Amino acid sequence: MSRVLTGIQSTGIPHLGNILGAILPAIEMSKRPENESYLFIADLHSLTQIKNSETLGQNTFYTASAWLACGLDTDKTIFYKQSDVPQTTELTWYLNCFYPYNRLQLAHSFKDKSKTLNDINAGLFSYPILMAADILLYDADIVPVGKDQIQHLEITRSVANRFNSQMGQTLVLPKAQVQKDVQEIPGRDGLKMSKSKNNVISIFEGTNKLRKQIMSIKTDSKGIDQPKNPENCTIFKLYSLLSSQSERQKLKEHYLAGSIGYGEAKSLLLDKITKRFEKETKSFDHYLAHPEEVKAKLSEGAERARKTADHVLKRIRNQLGY
Repeated sequence: MSRVLTGIQSTGIPHLGNILGAILPAIEMSKRPENESYLFIADLHSLTQIKNSETLGQNTFYTASAWLACGLDTDKTIFYKQSDVPQTTELTWYLNCFYPYNRLQLAHSFKDKSKTLNDINAGLFSYPILMAADILLYDADIVPVGKDQIQHLEITRSVANRFNSQMGQTLVLPKAQVQKDVQEIPGRDGLKMSKSKNNVISIFEGTNKLRKQIMSIKTDSKGIDQPKNPENCTIFKLYSLLSSQSERQKLKEHYLAGSIGYGEAKSLLLDKITKRFEKETKSFDHYLAHPEEVKAKLSEGAERARKTADHVLKRIRNQLGY
């Protein structure tokens, strides 16, 4: 059995891009009998940017509620908050002492902001080592990553190799599982859906907001009776992600024949999203009304995670002589 570990950012209520691109694929992976799945909310990482306690707590709660609403089975997955496992920060310190300063300067999370050093805190600089601790603390075999996250796995393997070469074979070297088949979900402006671009579609924030967001999807100026190119249309791309082959083909034919306008296509997309996620939105609303259930599941998951962390950390401390 392979131990699979995935970390998720606590950025508030997940949008459609998060759900289709990350949440649902991770849940499907956790269902495979050959995998032992660890899934954590990276709320310690959030502190590099957010310094408001109410926002930090609320973001974590919304994130956890969304994952549970989408069908995460906490009996099959160890689901926990990063901050509930203090062993993570202890291991981060040990790993920091084995990794060169100049190598951390090459990390994307630092380089992207290195021109404005006044805005960089020490937490952001050592961000990759905290990520390494997240992984190495659980003897993870496999870490699913996007192409933009490969460097973080390389740093994790590098610091583990450095530790092992100096202190003896102690840490398990994880392998990256690059998610090549994960599609980039377009936002309302056609670019990748992202809160930073303010182009998201939110399924958990009410029907009125969802309708306004879908109706604001950018299109060209072609009239109802003009033929349209479905391949260049954000509405069609989103509809295709949620519909059957026959439904996609039918809408494509209407586009090419000039027998449908963008307003009607948006209404079809709204109806498709509403029906597809009806169960999930009801479940999300339930968790909003019963936060104690979310806290209980995270607490149970943290207890299970700490048992693994204690076992691994004891092995590391013994190697260090502590």
